[in-house]
Amino acid sequence: MRKKPKTNRVRVIGGGLAGVEAAYHLASRGIEVDLLEMRPSTMTDAHKTPLLAELVCSNSFKGDDPHTAHGLLKKEMRALNSVVLKVADRTRVPAGKALAVDRYAFANHITQLVESQGPINLIREEVKGIDTDIPTIIATGPLTSDAFTKDLTSLTGRDRLYFYDAISPIVDADSITMDHVFFGSRWSPQSKDYLNCPMDKEQYYAFIDALLAADKVKPHAFEKKELFEGCLPIEVIASRGRDSLAFGPVRPIGLIDPRTGKRPFAIVQLRKENLKGDAYNMVGFQTRLTYPAQQRVFQMIPGLGSVKFLRFGSVHRNTFIDSPRILKKDLSLVKYPGVKLAGQIIGVEGYMESAATGIIVALSMLAYLKDIPFSPPPPSTAIGALIHYITDPNVEPFQPMNINFGIMEIPGVAKSIKKRSIIERESYTFRQWVDSQIQLNLK
Repeated sequence: MRKKPKTNRVRVIGGGLAGVEAAYHLASRGIEVDLLEMRPSTMTDAHKTPLLAELVCSNSFKGDDPHTAHGLLKKEMRALNSVVLKVADRTRVPAGKALAVDRYAFANHITQLVESQGPINLIREEVKGIDTDIPTIIATGPLTSDAFTKDLTSLTGRDRLYFYDAISPIVDADSITMDHVFFGSRWSPQSKDYLNCPMDKEQYYAFIDALLAADKVKPHAFEKKELFEGCLPIEVIASRGRDSLAFGPVRPIGLIDPRTGKRPFAIVQLRKENLKGDAYNMVGFQTRLTYPAQQRVFQMIPGLGSVKFLRFGSVHRNTFIDSPRILKKDLSLVKYPGVKLAGQIIGVEGYMESAATGIIVALSMLAYLKDIPFSPPPPSTAIGALIHYITDPNVEPFQPMNINFGIMEIPGVAKSIKKRSIIERESYTFRQWVDSQIQLNLK
């Protein structure tokens, strides 16, 4: 049996969503936490502020409907007192059935909350190495620094992995030509949550031709072109067929142009980026086009002919480890039980997925400090399914994963009724697991 650690102080490295959740949950249980965040002294290519939990991609946390996999995940996180979701609910902006936030208000609120949390000591410095004698949670995210990645690689004995993620442009609301667009969300024409730019068939194909011919940012020679399927640049989707965007990000289903009374051939949707509504995010328009190409091609979209870009889209490299070969079910390194990992660096893809592992790793670390065993939720739950996927040695090749019903397991249930069975059983199964944590004094 391992020796119980001599300290009740924990290092959490990384101030993103997972790191914040881990630090908050440990501190709320009386554990002293050193939360280390390298920004602003050392910035990444994607971050713009020194704020904790800064959202560098979309400002949407996806759907909140409990009949969807994303909704089930949020329901479980709320049952575990997620601080990320608490703040998201306070800073949300209209987005139909999705939970979207004012990204600055969200990050600023999180930062203030952490700074006022007594047991958390926020340290602004880059960590370049790991001391395995100190209970440590690594939540450095997909933009982990080269120095820290090198040390982690040395510790695990595995080469680092990475894929490319892309972010969508943000435009100035005042520069949108409102005569050419209309408000409405799918199946809810009276909604003001989305601003829609309708395209007819001729406009759509002219846009596709320009998109495919536009200049792209070229990767460095040492970089592989590994793109995450759940967040493909629009030009990559378009390259798979000229109609692929019309059946994907710009599908017109559920939307009627009130000026014509007809459904457009295609629709580019804009979602509010902040509470003031003075900025809009181009939904699903993540891209690796050069900045001049973005301005030229995207201004072909009706309503955006004179649009001002507050942020262009871009592509950045995301680092993640080979978790199925490196991590145990409690999210600790195989050889170092006191070193645990959470967030996108372990191969979960998405804001909520990352935050959820931050909660679980905090409970796992608490069990480690108490010298008691820890088991994650079962794979028939949303959180448990994610953890099972990233720690299953049979997963090969390993690629980051969003929550979805496909990875949630119910033995002996036919595929035709799998989704309904998962929804029916998930609440009871998750409640049983939560009760077991209460008995272990972890919850």
